[in-house]
Amino acid sequence: MTWALYWLAWMGAIGGPVALFLVARDARRRRAGRWSMARRAITAAGAAVWMLSVWAFLIEPAQLTVRTVTVASAQWRGPPLRIGLISDTHVGGPHVDPARIARVVERMNAARPDLVVLLGDYVGGHKAAAAHTPAYRRAVAEGIAAFGGLAAPLGVVAVHGNHDWWYDGPATERAMRDAGVAMLENDALRVARGEDAFWLIGLAEETSERSQPDFAAALRTVPPDADVIALAHRPDVFFNAPGRVALTLAGHSHCGQVNLPLAGRLMHASAGAARWPCGAYDEGGRKLYVTGGVGVSILPVRFNQPPEIVLLTLTAD
Repeated sequence: MTWALYWLAWMGAIGGPVALFLVARDARRRRAGRWSMARRAITAAGAAVWMLSVWAFLIEPAQLTVRTVTVASAQWRGPPLRIGLISDTHVGGPHVDPARIARVVERMNAARPDLVVLLGDYVGGHKAAAAHTPAYRRAVAEGIAAFGGLAAPLGVVAVHGNHDWWYDGPATERAMRDAGVAMLENDALRVARGEDAFWLIGLAEETSERSQPDFAAALRTVPPDADVIALAHRPDVFFNAPGRVALTLAGHSHCGQVNLPLAGRLMHASAGAARWPCGAYDEGGRKLYVTGGVGVSILPVRFNQPPEIVLLTLTAD
């Protein structure tokens, strides 16, 4: 359905001006009066709807914002750390092909982060790999391989998303490892930084075929006094994040994809995404950051919520 709506949007983008021109020409032929004024109003309203639709379905989803933020945490004792966040690329879906992933990688490298984290949903669609065409599977493989171009002195680390498991979790994981990306699932990675070190823990995605999100399992090898950053696809894990975690990073929400004045964000992918849809949160000293990601899901649309990558600086509070 997502692709069908995408192509329908293109048809509307091309056919809309023709239809509006015909309506406007017919209105001019009629003599002035109430009906003529109504026709003009309908034409103007149709033009406004057309412009907003073209923007939301075709223009804004193809943009990319590099968001720069700083989060201070009392649980972080090390020097400032620059973390690049990439999430929800949905390769194979509308607006995202391997070439675009390569451009995203180029923009992230230009930001010069110390560390890059990938927060899931690298694959678009809702079907298993076997149900897709060979061309689609090649696009997914090439898109994931493009992550191999990421350059960060402290490495590139990732977790699974729900679309990755729907597609083929083990195959996605192998492709990420082949690209030089470390994958975490309820486990931890020690990251050396000069004479100091910190730990990354990655939480399982709840659609995983192997496990459920488990902070205790992820922290089992982490020293009790270590600096810890948690990675997850869904912000829902923050419900159970222990106070010792300096910062939890997540995606999944797409920041609602559509953010209307007064009505607010229209799409909520989960309970956690509804409560923490976008940006930085502080709950009793526990810190969370949710990125809106790059791609689209369900509807090929973004409005007032452009695709983004994030350069986040974590500092001591």
